[in-house]
Amino acid sequence: MEHNRTLEENKALLRRMVEEILNRKNLAAIPDFVADNYIDHSASAGQPAGIEAFVAARIKRNTAFPDWHVVLDDVIAEGDKVVARATGRGTHLGPFMGVAPTRKFVTTTWITVYRISHGKLAEHWINGDDLGLLQQLDAVRPTVQLGPVRPVSNDG
Repeated sequence: MEHNRTLEENKALLRRMVEEILNRKNLAAIPDFVADNYIDHSASAGQPAGIEAFVAARIKRNTAFPDWHVVLDDVIAEGDKVVARATGRGTHLGPFMGVAPTRKFVTTTWITVYRISHGKLAEHWINGDDLGLLQQLDAVRPTVQLGPVRPVSNDG
């Protein structure tokens, strides 16, 4: 039976994964950090399941942004969950979300939750600023144009 991992051990696992896999691009280390039956709750339809989903997402990101670098702005742990507020930066040099390479340098933020089981990342949820990222790539333009603000009359 696994010992109960401390909150600090869970936070350290996430920090090491970000540095080794996301920043150093060491995909060979993925099995050290990610459970075989990993569940990505934000996976796209048709994306592989299990640890292969994690590998596929990393390959996709590394192809689109070879210089991608992540900074963990906050890391919070409770029970078997670790939550991170993070910032990623990189140059768009490969296809991403249907957008051809633009060579633009982008910055984006997200909040992610991982469930830790047996010392590995077992489940993942994410809420990121995909719209802001696509706007930086000039792939999305605002569809609503706000006009001048008119004073409100109390005359009914």
